[in-house]
Amino acid sequence: MTSTPLDPKIVSRAEWLAARTQLLDREKAFTHERAQLSAARRALPWVQVTEPYEFERTRGKATLADLFDGHSQLAVYHFMFGPDWNAGCSSCSFWADNFNGITTHLQQRDVTFVAVSRAPHAKLAAYKKRMGWDFNWVSSSGNSFNFDYGVAFTDEEMAAKRATYNYTQQEPQAPEREGVSVFYRDAAGAIFHTYSAYARGIDMVNAAYHYLDLVPKGRDEGGRGPFWVRRHDEYGKQ
Repeated sequence: MTSTPLDPKIVSRAEWLAARTQLLDREKAFTHERAQLSAARRALPWVQVTEPYEFERTRGKATLADLFDGHSQLAVYHFMFGPDWNAGCSSCSFWADNFNGITTHLQQRDVTFVAVSRAPHAKLAAYKKRMGWDFNWVSSSGNSFNFDYGVAFTDEEMAAKRATYNYTQQEPQAPEREGVSVFYRDAAGAIFHTYSAYARGIDMVNAAYHYLDLVPKGRDEGGRGPFWVRRHDEYGKQ
């Protein structure tokens, strides 16, 4: 655990209120800018998805269309869990703790949420039980979904230390990476890819990080990223 040194300026309540309201102006400007950015995100052009993906889930095989479960919008979390791994990524597990339980709320806005990983469904189900999660989690072990959406990399790419991730040619760092993708299904049944984000782009869906951004020490990571994160049943263990 890191310990960021604090050296706050101690002031009167009146001085604090003056500083706080000054910052509020910046926060409001940021909120307006964020709303405009969100609108621009939603206004991106779409790409039709024609690949006949088939996934494995608790109820058996499912197509990409099946994953919508009657809704027109589908949000996918690309969870790092390789076919030969014994457990899911600890950082993705941190993210999952933040989105577990939201599916009922999303459904009220015509959105289905699902996590997708390349590990076999049996491994996903066992790990999901261990973690106490209830969100839908499907396996893409029999298709190219994770590769097509830029979160899985071939042996050749790993050996070359070069692949496209987060829209840039770079070293992928791991054979599985994190991300979020969004899809839309129209009344005729056509499916479209509307958005994907990776790396720091998925910070916005981690509520715990936003709470940490409010406290005096912040994320307290020293620029190293979530090195401190453990699976929630591993904190306190050696």
